Amino acid sequence: MTAPAGARRGSRAPYLFVAPAVVLFVAFLAVPIGYAVYLSVRGLRLTGTGIFGTRQEVFVGLDNYARTLTDPEFWAGFGRLALYGLISVPLTLGLALLFALLLDYAGSRGRRFSRTAIFLPYAIPGVTASLLWGFMYLPSTSPFSFLTRELGLGEIPFLGAGGIYPSLANVAIWGGVGFNMIIIYTSLRGIPAELSDAARIDGASEWRIAWHVKIPLVAPALVLTGLFALIGTLQVYGEPTTLKPMTTEISQTWVPLMLIYRNAFLRDDLPLASAASVVLAAGTLAVSVVLLKLTQRRALGGMR
Repeated sequence: MTAPAGARRGSRAPYLFVAPAVVLFVAFLAVPIGYAVYLSVRGLRLTGTGIFGTRQEVFVGLDNYARTLTDPEFWAGFGRLALYGLISVPLTLGLALLFALLLDYAGSRGRRFSRTAIFLPYAIPGVTASLLWGFMYLPSTSPFSFLTRELGLGEIPFLGAGGIYPSLANVAIWGGVGFNMIIIYTSLRGIPAELSDAARIDGASEWRIAWHVKIPLVAPALVLTGLFALIGTLQVYGEPTTLKPMTTEISQTWVPLMLIYRNAFLRDDLPLASAASVVLAAGTLAVSVVLLKLTQRRALGGMR
């Protein structure tokens, strides 16, 4: 027996709905990744005889990966990212959780205005935000340094050796708190009100309700925002690149993506840049998977 025409059309419907997403994934993600992997095993070599030769692209195997993994500046960039992340990630998530809890508090007022005001910096492009804060950091235009000079305390070294990490992290925190706050706040709004009411009847304060009821129930949202913050840290590029002309503390290879850009477009070595990109992408994927596995294992252990 053959299936009715309607049933056959119904069986094809899921594929038709998924097809646009598959096409976009293949065209803008799978193909670029495949091409980057292909380039990473190629290399530019001089061929020919005599004084002059020609550069040709040849197969070099894992040579580009070996050069990337033995490049001290590549690993120094990860060290700078670690210091940057130690400042930006905890503060971003901590402030996002705090604002979400305050907005979820039953006695809070002006929620709509506060929610919009906290989220608004996220709508500003990262380069624009970096320029805005850059003018706030420059001694000649900074209102903060103006006040400290008037008080006889000198200028604040926002872009100096001791202040470059907090200054860069501040740009990310200012722009990222609102996005993470919305995710956590949405998760908080999904908690049944009966749980908080029961805790209040038992005499629990709002602080204890937040610590023992709300935060454990929004743990998946905290994991998600933490993962986003970690991935965003590994992909830092716009902030240091924008502030680079304003300070001598930021080099062309200050973070891995800046090194990749230098190799690709300033040194015209796309194969080496592709190898570094693949290493960075693989490392980001590995860290994300490990973090998800650890959090899932902890969650399953808490349910037993």
